[in-house]
Amino acid sequence: MATVTITADMVKKLRDQTGAGMMECKSALTEANGDFEEANTVLRKRGLASAAKKAGRTTGEGLVAHRQSPDHTTGTLVEVNCESDFVARTPDFQRLMNDVLDLIDKAGDGASDAWLQDPEGPVKKRVAATIAKLGENMTASRLARFKGDYVGQYIHSVGGKLGVQVEFSGVTPAIRDREEFKALVREITMHIAAASPSPQYVTRDRVPADVVEKERAIYRAQMENSGKPANIIDKIVEGKLGSYYQQVVLLEQESVIRETKPKIKDVIAEANKALGASISIPRFARVKVGEAA
Repeated sequence: MATVTITADMVKKLRDQTGAGMMECKSALTEANGDFEEANTVLRKRGLASAAKKAGRTTGEGLVAHRQSPDHTTGTLVEVNCESDFVARTPDFQRLMNDVLDLIDKAGDGASDAWLQDPEGPVKKRVAATIAKLGENMTASRLARFKGDYVGQYIHSVGGKLGVQVEFSGVTPAIRDREEFKALVREITMHIAAASPSPQYVTRDRVPADVVEKERAIYRAQMENSGKPANIIDKIVEGKLGSYYQQVVLLEQESVIRETKPKIKDVIAEANKALGASISIPRFARVKVGEAA
């Protein structure tokens, strides 16, 4: 039998039929010598076509996989989704989460949300194998990987569906083991987990200019028919903007952990005074299963 030349159009056609990756489709067509039915069978045997057939099903359940380096200089959160909470609790799903974390560690700085979703990437291929075994659609939907002086984490103990990660700068080896610093890490991570609304930015200057202008325009429109002088309206608008910052900016939120409700910036200042340090927060991430980033 003559060997059939596998063309790009043939690969695309099989991919459209099965949803499997381009390289897998080419490999299957080569093995099947261009026979589409046989190539489909090859993919099904490898668990790839069956994974594609389930790709449209909703993945609203899952867990937040997490890992920190022993010295706390790196940390990773990754949301791994499936269709049912039952599957999320199986040993196979737990192994999948661990393997995804291993792949992220291996990729290092190359790991990103786009990398997670790459159909030719290692994570998609690893997920496909578990889909084939357990019969549910799954995906690793987003990740947060930090590297810095110190990376703290908090994983909500009820269900493991919520994880928080915070990078702290200005942390020396002498500071990281002190109880005052450990208490600060606990308070900040737990605050981010529990605060409502959840913080979106670390400081005011991180809020995008277009977001600020949109808020200003809304507040100004609210005052349009008030009959108040322009300078008074300006003050009212800025006051409302200040209230907005208190809702979305981490350092300006009131701590939900303490009854006295100090602002988070004051909590950090208090810790810095006790530690003789200059600790700050460059970034944070809050990952909750099923919640948009």
